[in-house]
Amino acid sequence: MAGNGKLRIGLFGAGGRMGGAIARAAAAGDEVEIAGSEADVFLDFTAPDALRANLRSALEAGRPILVGTTGLGKEHRRELEAAARDVAVIHAPNTSLGVNLLRHLVGEAAARLGPEWDIEVLEMHHRSKKDSPSGTALLLGASAAEGRGATLQALSRFDRMGGGEREPGTIGYASLRGGSVVGEHVVIFAAEGERVELAHRAESRDIFARGALTAARWLAGRSPGLYTMADVLGLP
Repeated sequence: MAGNGKLRIGLFGAGGRMGGAIARAAAAGDEVEIAGSEADVFLDFTAPDALRANLRSALEAGRPILVGTTGLGKEHRRELEAAARDVAVIHAPNTSLGVNLLRHLVGEAAARLGPEWDIEVLEMHHRSKKDSPSGTALLLGASAAEGRGATLQALSRFDRMGGGEREPGTIGYASLRGGSVVGEHVVIFAAEGERVELAHRAESRDIFARGALTAARWLAGRSPGLYTMADVLGLP
């Protein structure tokens, strides 16, 4: 902690959209400050190819790190797991507290609604977003699959360009891109004669910044391990 009692945040990706939002959120409050390398907790909102170097910085400092970078592959996940043996790590493709509550609700719905309920995940983001489906859409799909006692890989279907009927029991995805949309996610449970929709719509990038700072405060002093935003919220 800094001499003024504030939690010191080391921010990777300070020049990006999320980095700017986090810096503004930190400046608006009195609990945290952006402090460069002399940090209590690191936040990483950069790109997948920067993950290894950023994890190394956290390990060398012996400090926790939250990784909000999306588009990570299997090798990146192995690097996260390896780092978590020595420091506390949160991997959070989406740091909104609302989205992470939605994830919990999706898992609950999938577990309680039978296989006759088809599951579809719809997401929309701004025109410049590179990955598709979004990391949050995959997070929600993973929760739905887990609720069904399966894996994301086993149930997910990403391409219907070939046509044909819907494969029973699978999870479909639709990605829309346009304008300046911050982020919208709708998980649809559709059965004969009825439909349940669980949704979250982000109106400002500030919600992700506030969630990231909440997670940073939770991470401070935490024992080594790989955590999620569900842990921050106290969800099972």
